[in-house]
Amino acid sequence: MKLTVLGAARTVTGSMHLIEHQGHKLLLDCGTFQGKRDESYSINLNFPFDPKDIDAMILSHAHIDHSGNIPNLIKQGYRGKIYATDATEDLADIMLRDSGHIQENDIKYVNKQRQKKHQPALEPIYTQKDAIEAMPYFQSVWYQQKFEPIPGVTAQLVDAGHILGSAAVILDYVDDAGQSRRLWFSGDIGRMDAPILHDPVLPFDVDTLVMECTYGDKPHESMEDAFEEFIDAVKRTIKRGGKVIVPAFAVGRTQNLTYFLSQAIDDGMIPDIPVVVDSPLAVNASVLYRKHTECFDDETWRYIAEHRMQGLDFHNVIYTMSVDESKALNEWKEPMIIISASGMAENGRILHHLKNNIEDGRNTILIISWQAPDTLGRRLADRERKVRIFGEEYFRKAEVVTIGGLSAHAGQTGLVEYALASKASLKRIILIHGEPAQAQALTEKLAEHPELPVPVFAEKGQEFAL
Repeated sequence: MKLTVLGAARTVTGSMHLIEHQGHKLLLDCGTFQGKRDESYSINLNFPFDPKDIDAMILSHAHIDHSGNIPNLIKQGYRGKIYATDATEDLADIMLRDSGHIQENDIKYVNKQRQKKHQPALEPIYTQKDAIEAMPYFQSVWYQQKFEPIPGVTAQLVDAGHILGSAAVILDYVDDAGQSRRLWFSGDIGRMDAPILHDPVLPFDVDTLVMECTYGDKPHESMEDAFEEFIDAVKRTIKRGGKVIVPAFAVGRTQNLTYFLSQAIDDGMIPDIPVVVDSPLAVNASVLYRKHTECFDDETWRYIAEHRMQGLDFHNVIYTMSVDESKALNEWKEPMIIISASGMAENGRILHHLKNNIEDGRNTILIISWQAPDTLGRRLADRERKVRIFGEEYFRKAEVVTIGGLSAHAGQTGLVEYALASKASLKRIILIHGEPAQAQALTEKLAEHPELPVPVFAEKGQEFAL
């Protein structure tokens, strides 16, 4: 078997990995790369292989940096199955259509700028129609269900505890020497103390561990401590009479926040102010969270029972869908919390909320997730005083608060625990989905355990004979 790392290599976007075995090709994830506009367009448009040559694909979860280029894969000729959990299939449906819509709108803006420079117009990498046409290729599988994506490879998905339906991928095969081997692709690893979802399943009997290292440089504080920081920031903002603006990923982070905030209001930790989820994608995703209750952990079920709720229908959360409802939030003069996509503040309604609130010192911008370089979210996290939104410059007066402990990714401690779970059999660790500083810190931490092999931090295009 050969593994080629094609994305999320020394960066945290564009997850894509190619497995070749006995003349067949299997793709693990097909995510979009996020970064500078021109670079992203080129990387996402052009695959480093012919999509027609891929026999099958397995999707770990629906986040766009793992799923976002699937419609382009289909558009360019892929005709195999896309294996994923049922919840991931449902989430991918709404997220890929949303991504197609964003790309259609973004290319209109880009083409206006190109027209001024007398440059030829560009086409979107894919459209909403392309996203819809990709869905018949999905094949849902249950956790722990064994299937054969390509001849000679038995696969199964196990709960990764990251977002609804997220999975690690187990591949069992026989190597050239006739020995049974197991490759474990972590996808994105969730937190042991995260709300709503089950804890991630730890690796077992693994020979090769392909593992993300997004937060490999530091342990997370507990979610309870991180949420106390969140509540303190909310209290400060309420005292000033301001609004709390939260760029949040529509799937996972938004649902965790509404869960936490509803508990805080029920417990009297903060006043019963409006909590607004202003993102059609996040609203639709929240509906799917209520549908896929099979993914809920015992604590969530107890909370639902105690409050006699239908799924996660919080009484104090307002979901907005229409543009008019979103615009009306700007007229609201009282304190409120607005949770809106995108998580890196690169597109979507969050840009309008930032534009309308960033120059008011009463307000707070809460950054609660990793921000990719060259994004507005990173510039805000770095507390730059002047930022550009929709091409116009704004002087930031709003307070910026960054809270890392609310991440849906495992921190350094969790990653070490993940690797150690299979220490008796582990022969190789390949680190992906992380920046160099984070990978180096995790490598040094793992080196404290001599029973583990020395990790390799994969480069883009690097091949591994397994």
